[in-house]
Amino acid sequence: MRNSKTRLSKAGLAIFIVRCVNVFAAPCQSIQRAHKTLNPYPGKPRLTFKRDGTFKLTVFSDLHFGENPWDEWGPKQDVNSLALMDTVLADEKPDHVYVLGLCSFVIFLLLTFLHGLRVLNGDLITGENTFKENSTSLIDEIVGPLNKAKIPFSSTHGNHDNQVNITHAEEIQREQEVSPFSYTRAAPQGVGGDLGPGNYWVPRSYIDSAPVLVLWFFDSRGGFSPGPNSVPVPDWVDASVADWIVSETRDMERAWGSADSRAAVAFVHIPPHAIQVLQSTLDPEKNPGMNADTLGNGSVQDSRAKDMDKAFWDALNANVKNLHAVISGHDHGNEWCAREPTKDVIFCFDKHSGYGGYDSAGWGHGVRNLLFRTPDPKAGVETWIRLQEGETRARVILDDDYGR
Repeated sequence: MRNSKTRLSKAGLAIFIVRCVNVFAAPCQSIQRAHKTLNPYPGKPRLTFKRDGTFKLTVFSDLHFGENPWDEWGPKQDVNSLALMDTVLADEKPDHVYVLGLCSFVIFLLLTFLHGLRVLNGDLITGENTFKENSTSLIDEIVGPLNKAKIPFSSTHGNHDNQVNITHAEEIQREQEVSPFSYTRAAPQGVGGDLGPGNYWVPRSYIDSAPVLVLWFFDSRGGFSPGPNSVPVPDWVDASVADWIVSETRDMERAWGSADSRAAVAFVHIPPHAIQVLQSTLDPEKNPGMNADTLGNGSVQDSRAKDMDKAFWDALNANVKNLHAVISGHDHGNEWCAREPTKDVIFCFDKHSGYGGYDSAGWGHGVRNLLFRTPDPKAGVETWIRLQEGETRARVILDDDYGR
């Protein structure tokens, strides 16, 4: 009997140990599973800083391809815009390119073999001027130079990319079809609201299997719904994106550890509504750069209903740590950066890159550059406007001291 009890005791002890191991191992296994699955680009190369520890991001915004295809003026502007892209890419040799908008079709490019990346930040196409049968073919034209150079890229979309003959979803699908270098993707179903699928993030620069920089892309929608019964589309980031931000950042912490160990930059075509009040407080010394567009009346996100983008704005600033800046296009006459005091976050405008879209004498065309000098997530980021001819202006350091 004693031996039997001893055997049972040993068996019970073994079961107890196994259960304890399972209890303590479960969180580790969960983290390991999250780490393995938290890679939205399993078939693509990981993006890294250069060997010298730097990373340069170039943002093309508001290219507005496809205007007036029925006359000589429109196609000529596309030729001019492509010339600007060729010049800037050759001169700047960025590590990442972001294109904010086809009209709002943002193509952000990553030059893999140079650790490069370029961004197109919205309004890549002026969708209301295109024809149904060839609207998406303009994407072929835009990504052509990137395919030729074998540059990975991604895109965001804006109000001119949702029109009677084109939608954000169609542009995303076309981009994926015609370019193996595209890093653009759509959010899970139910995230982004009607006609706002372009919400996603891209991990950048891995150290010990975890990224030190995450680039966030948000879909501010706008424009009009497709088809004969077209109606206006809300021009703000949908409230459903707020819960998605919370869940994505939670998964990142489970997979990669504390959010304090990585930095972030966010891109959205139409500026958040909270930015509108900043314009009256600008100081040309502290906030250099052209300030020629008055915000409001459709020139800021949530233009038709105050606070409709509040859920997104609150979630972004509460959950994304070390957020160096939120960057928008849409307002072609603005170039400045300023700190939004309520959330203590820096906001910057891009530079109007395309020759399409509204313009004014003396505004010029160019890009915004961002230079990371170190993978340190808390280090300041240098940014400036570069014009097509090579002139630079509005150079500032986005750090804890900026705008205070």
